[in-house]
Amino acid sequence: MKLEKLFVAVAFSAFALTTTFASADALDDIKAAGVLKVGVKADYKPYGFRDPSGTIIGIEPELAKDVADKLGVKIEYVPVVSSNRMQFLEQGKIDLMIATMTDRPDRRKVVNIVDPNYYSSGTNVLALKSLGLKNWDDLNGKPVCGIQGAFYNKATSQKYGAKIVAFKGTAEAYAALKGGNCAAFVYDDSAIVAKTNDPEYADYEMPLPTIDDAPWGLAVALGEDKFNALMSDMITGWHKSGRILELETKWGVSNTPFAKAMNAKYK
Repeated sequence: MKLEKLFVAVAFSAFALTTTFASADALDDIKAAGVLKVGVKADYKPYGFRDPSGTIIGIEPELAKDVADKLGVKIEYVPVVSSNRMQFLEQGKIDLMIATMTDRPDRRKVVNIVDPNYYSSGTNVLALKSLGLKNWDDLNGKPVCGIQGAFYNKATSQKYGAKIVAFKGTAEAYAALKGGNCAAFVYDDSAIVAKTNDPEYADYEMPLPTIDDAPWGLAVALGEDKFNALMSDMITGWHKSGRILELETKWGVSNTPFAKAMNAKYK
């Protein structure tokens, strides 16, 4: 009888422990820790990059700070790249990811991408003006720099015959381009436009028509429904108030058609 009571007690304790863990969520953990850890780019000006002091700044870090302020906690920026940003979220190294990630169905199986989308961009290339690129087929047989994990590498290779040379980060890709190791760098048009405004890249251009315009998705971990709902409200608020438009202007980006359309939709 004592053994039976002991078994019941152990079972009840296990159930209670399981229930406790099941009821916990990311928002509770963030508030308890007093810190929101956000995965952002540190090499993608002006969306996320380092200033001369090494501090990560830009459009997405400012959006992340809005979330931390909403929760009443401090912000911690965790630099990520395309090849590890979803893994960092899966592994709990970050609570939230706002890192120039294109919203794709396969990615929604790995992380919880929040609706509505907060931004959008397309695919283009940065190349020397002297190269005279006019259309995407001009890349056929040419070495083209890319970023590991970027979805447009495959399309640029298979559709247009480019020979992709993939790098972990943009610093390496830009260096390879300037060093003559690549004929062009295939990347988001939003970042390329910003780069062409840099005096260091005065001899470069974005010569091709933008293709594959696609929305960006910020993400929380799978199963974090309360956090997802909070972020959905945040994004809607950003569009309604014109916050995205304001940040584009602040960071030297011409107001994008997507940002203007979403502001008109929600305000």
